[in-house]
Amino acid sequence: MNKRTFLYLYLISVPIFFVSDMIWLGLIAGGFYQSRLGSFLGKTNWTAAIVFYFIFLIGLTFFATYPAVKKHSLKAAAFLGGMFGFFTYMTYDLTNLATLPAWPMSIVFVDIAWGTFLGAVVTSVTYLLYTAKRK
Repeated sequence: MNKRTFLYLYLISVPIFFVSDMIWLGLIAGGFYQSRLGSFLGKTNWTAAIVFYFIFLIGLTFFATYPAVKKHSLKAAAFLGGMFGFFTYMTYDLTNLATLPAWPMSIVFVDIAWGTFLGAVVTSVTYLLYTAKRK
């Protein structure tokens, strides 16, 4: 694995992920989550949230973006990114459904769909930006 390429892909993905997720959580679906998870929500632990984002993006880069770049395939980027998002968000949501009383099923479906979409978009846009600079 080329560490420089990995780091470059990772750094490209950071703002794409943050902006996308903040638009989703802040502008599009914030009310949806608030209305269904109000009893679960407290003050946001920003340290934990930021650590999650950075670690999630290491995984997304390792399992999706970097392999797609090696394959020279946008299709692989979208597929692998979507699958990574699906499995990580599914793990979170189904674990919550299994262990937290009254975890809403609507959150499970919406959140897994969002994670799948987010992973596919971040990986694809990162791939496109990276390969555009290589032409």
